[in-house]
Amino acid sequence: MSAVLPLHRQESDCIEVALQKLDTDPGALFECAVLKALTAVRQTDPARYQRVRAAAKGKAGVAELDKLTAPQNDDRTIEMFPDVEPWPHPVDGETMLMAIYSIIAQHVIADPPTIRAASLWIVHTYCMDVLTVSPLAHVTSPEMRCGKTVLLTAMMRLVYRPLYVASISPAAIFRTVERWAPTLGIDEVDAFMRDNDEARGLINSGLYRESAMVIRCMGDDNTPTQFSTWSPKILCGIGKLAGTIEDRSIPLRMRRKVKGEVVASIRRSDPQLWDDLKAQLTRWANDHRQHIAAARPAPAAGLGDRAQDCWEPLFAIADEAGGEWPRQARTAAVALHGVEEETPSIGVELLRDVEVAFKERGASRLASRALLEILTGDDEAPWATWNRGKPMSVRQLAARLSEFGITPKTTRLPNGDRLKGYALVDFADAFARYLSADGGDSSVTPGQPHSSVVCEVSPSVTPANASRIAKATEPAWDKACHDVTDKNRGAEKKDGGSTDMEAFDL
Repeated sequence: MSAVLPLHRQESDCIEVALQKLDTDPGALFECAVLKALTAVRQTDPARYQRVRAAAKGKAGVAELDKLTAPQNDDRTIEMFPDVEPWPHPVDGETMLMAIYSIIAQHVIADPPTIRAASLWIVHTYCMDVLTVSPLAHVTSPEMRCGKTVLLTAMMRLVYRPLYVASISPAAIFRTVERWAPTLGIDEVDAFMRDNDEARGLINSGLYRESAMVIRCMGDDNTPTQFSTWSPKILCGIGKLAGTIEDRSIPLRMRRKVKGEVVASIRRSDPQLWDDLKAQLTRWANDHRQHIAAARPAPAAGLGDRAQDCWEPLFAIADEAGGEWPRQARTAAVALHGVEEETPSIGVELLRDVEVAFKERGASRLASRALLEILTGDDEAPWATWNRGKPMSVRQLAARLSEFGITPKTTRLPNGDRLKGYALVDFADAFARYLSADGGDSSVTPGQPHSSVVCEVSPSVTPANASRIAKATEPAWDKACHDVTDKNRGAEKKDGGSTDMEAFDL
């Protein structure tokens, strides 16, 4: 602890004069000489500063006072983030990236695409001042003891201004980023993010530089204040996170090692190796950041728009490094996000099951209740327990499908009853947009009726063509064909059977 230095008499007198003038002239508190004296008081005599602050409350902007008297040189920042001396000679990007890849591979068990993605992501933390996109790095595994923390440790030893936290409050996120702009490494994020919508929103906001900011009311007068959320972030935890987080992440998947796989202990590694790489990263970024800022890298075939955005800075770095890295970066992106697409969102999963339901019934239309019976009949699908352990309701089904612009239509039965249901043709656009990209190509010719019907026809194997569905003439909903159907199956209704399929199975 440094000794508390006494204030000069002149400074002390200046404060007393300022306090006396507060009642008549609140602005006197912000005169240059007064601020200088109060800054010294805040550093050397915190108790007295609090008395000054209390006297100023209600007469001047206390939040502004705190800001103006904050120390200009924060020793804690210097200790937390010591300056890295750049490598004395120009650095070859390909060689540097290979060295990063090698040192990570020595300590973790992961596929090459994951290690290459981690290597490129590390470099991007040194170029934040010229980038417009900064994807999250999500280190994940299906179970414990898969090496997630080891990879997090390796990355944090190399990134720019590393700040490792086991837990952090939402308020601390934006305050930390605003003050230090560090690379945040958050471990156990699966527990930290659970039911924490505010933290998730703050982390999501940091993807694009132009929108990486939040507004919070600060100080005793609740002054709206802008805080930056623009900084690199590594999230480390078990399993998948919220879809919005996954959509903004570079997925770094770990696996548990098996007998015969050997890795070196990162705790016993030579610190100089890591320091040398940080010096090389600093030098390479200084020499190449302007080229990276102006880069417009070619996309990787097969990636969605958001994934392309996330990988854009990494592709720019790989292209600037040269060698095999441009090709390897794009191969890694497709490999990592290709696996990611195997688990669709809940909305896409619903569309896929609806498509299967139409095929199974061999129908071009299904009543709402009939469609729901099919969906909830599959115990492995989420619809049977959608409503807190109970089956999904007709209204919940309609609400989910309405997000894709699909709504039920009403038809009148010959007996005057009305039924609501869905036509296959109304799903054409949604099927084409959301299912075709992940293996949802399907036949436009619906599967034919089952053998219980008079005529049995072999199932169609016609490949999908969404335009044919969209252009197909929609059968009438209230014409005589409904009456024929009803007459043929009218006995079922008299016996208490369902009429759902009568008006819709054409």
